[in-house]
Amino acid sequence: MTIRTVATLIRHAEAACNAAAIVGGEKGCTGLTSLGHRQANAVAGRISAEHHIEPYDMLVCSPRLRVRQTTEPISTATGLPYTVINDLRGPDHGDADAQPWAQIKETFGGSMQHQPDKPIAPGGDSWNSYLDRATAALDRILTEHEGNRILIIGHSETIEAAHNLLLGLPRGSSTRVWIHSNHTAIARWRLQVNRRGRATWLLDTHNDTQHLAELP
Repeated sequence: MTIRTVATLIRHAEAACNAAAIVGGEKGCTGLTSLGHRQANAVAGRISAEHHIEPYDMLVCSPRLRVRQTTEPISTATGLPYTVINDLRGPDHGDADAQPWAQIKETFGGSMQHQPDKPIAPGGDSWNSYLDRATAALDRILTEHEGNRILIIGHSETIEAAHNLLLGLPRGSSTRVWIHSNHTAIARWRLQVNRRGRATWLLDTHNDTQHLAELP
């Protein structure tokens, strides 16, 4: 079995909007907490160790501040410059941005995934419109950079989108299946090719936070 492509996805570290339970769009995201910065440094150390053994070829990330602040120590530790890909941002929340999540969910009637074709708020995405954008962006990255070892830093929704794409989950599956990732959790997919040339994506790990085990 030959491994052709490796896609390592990492959720951002804890952000102030997470701690305050507010919607962290362009306005609501004010960056990482002090714990979040420690988490970002911890995952950077782990990725640096991996990079030393098997170098990564590229590093991309979402434009949100909390994601860029998670990406920067990884970039420094590996020496890889990073590219911001706008379509990797989390769902757009429109008028809900910077508002308390409890209030938004009460108005909406639950989480976005419960009503996947309904926009979360005026000017915002529905869950399915988000997935359409994110999976298209991920598919472009994986197709254009086949054969590379790729680092993708984003949101829990980014990892969920990758799993939806590579598992081939049907549209609307979010009403019964959710995929959660903790802060700085690592998910890794490998494109493996057998002797007959058949290519298969293998989910190697999900929600891996071993690097946080000794975090103060």
